[in-house]
Amino acid sequence: MYAIIEQGSKQYKVAEGDRIEIELTDLAPEAKTIELNKVLFIGGDGNNRVGKPYVEGAKVVGSFPSPEAAIVKGKKLYVTSYRCRKSSQRRIGHRQKHLLITIDKIEG
Repeated sequence: MYAIIEQGSKQYKVAEGDRIEIELTDLAPEAKTIELNKVLFIGGDGNNRVGKPYVEGAKVVGSFPSPEAAIVKGKKLYVTSYRCRKSSQRRIGHRQKHLLITIDKIEG
């Protein structure tokens, strides 16, 4: 059984036991689980359900050890600004933070 969820501005295909990196969200310091309610599709068991836009009553439950331990850094990206014939160049680095979660349960 798998599901397609929406988190932030991205969509992820997940199954139970998968580990995924999602966009960082605000969490309580004592939180151990996260519920993702924006489920677009549930399938894989012969009974496919498609949402319009979301499947009603469906949710995906994920867990992590603690909010501080689950924050991981993504790949470093470099942005370069250049203006021709001006001797003007600038290079800026950016590194996005993500939340690493393990999918425990798909309900719906």
